[in-house]
Amino acid sequence: MSKKQSAFRSPWIIGWISMLIIFVIANIIMIYLAIDRPGLVVDDYYDRGQDYEKNMLKRQAKVRELGWKTKIEKPEYADIGMPVKYGFRISDKQGLPVVADSVTFFVYRPADDSQDFSVPMELVEPGYYQADITFPLLGVWDILVSVKKDEFELNEDSRISAGVK
Repeated sequence: MSKKQSAFRSPWIIGWISMLIIFVIANIIMIYLAIDRPGLVVDDYYDRGQDYEKNMLKRQAKVRELGWKTKIEKPEYADIGMPVKYGFRISDKQGLPVVADSVTFFVYRPADDSQDFSVPMELVEPGYYQADITFPLLGVWDILVSVKKDEFELNEDSRISAGVK
């Protein structure tokens, strides 16, 4: 005598239905996170892109003309919640120090733009600027040092992993 069993009692059917439910839930979570945290999108992306393209060749020509040499001096290790000193050197074609109108240290978190911040760098000696930077979270940070002198602006970038040896 054989008993007829329901197909929904089969482990294969239960497994396939479970995988389908997990797949749907995972996709709903990913869609929610994509809508809730849009990333580094800006509202005026098109205008900024047009401006960037228009002025890029002018900036590159000006950098070659000035012949500035720059260097970001970063520590070997940056711990979370502990201030570390960052230095920035800038000199002209002849190797003479450049005294800028302002030097700003920008820190960007690629994964979360709400953590971005900036710190003005202080002039320590002609051509050398310094700032104390405290990283609030573990992980990768993009660094941008922006130098402004008269109407000209020069940017030097770098990347650091805070809290990682």
